[in-house]
Amino acid sequence: MEYQSLTDEELIPLIKAGNEDAEAVLYRRYKQVVRSKARTYFLAGADREDLIQEGMIGLYKAVYDFNPEKQPTFKAFAEMCIKRQIITAIKSATRKKHMPLNNSISLDRQVFDGESERTLIEMLQSARVSDPEEAFISREDYETIARNIEERLTPLEKSALSYYIKGFSYQHIAKELNRSVKCIDNAIQRVKKKLEDQL
Repeated sequence: MEYQSLTDEELIPLIKAGNEDAEAVLYRRYKQVVRSKARTYFLAGADREDLIQEGMIGLYKAVYDFNPEKQPTFKAFAEMCIKRQIITAIKSATRKKHMPLNNSISLDRQVFDGESERTLIEMLQSARVSDPEEAFISREDYETIARNIEERLTPLEKSALSYYIKGFSYQHIAKELNRSVKCIDNAIQRVKKKLEDQL
């Protein structure tokens, strides 16, 4: 069957019946619509692909919520659903509970102002330095930070941080800890915030 020649409204029942070819045709048809909608918005701490994914979720919802008796055309309904999903994602991300995600702190930032260029991740990885005086001070700083971190981090945050400072990707950490990538991202962002508070 030639699905390309079918209208959106003709494709919808086929998709709802589980026809993957019809679904692929419709999603290809609306890919540019989703991209153009996503282009008009900005989400702090996210890239364009995140908004495109939200738009695709909106399109998916439009397919399964479309009712030809209530909506005159699928296109108008789909555009509204795509836009709503993107706006909902932005509003959700800007709520207070998501602040650690939107205000991430780099572990590569300098620990102290002034001449020292040591980064937080270097302090966490090792306190070994060549100058004895600096070694003593660094060890003291390291031990204080390590003790405070030990007290403030949850077991998940400790495990995620351990993998993170070894250079593993979020995907790898998520697989090792049997958690979602989003869960690991949240944990690392919370760790960064707690580290910043300590400094």
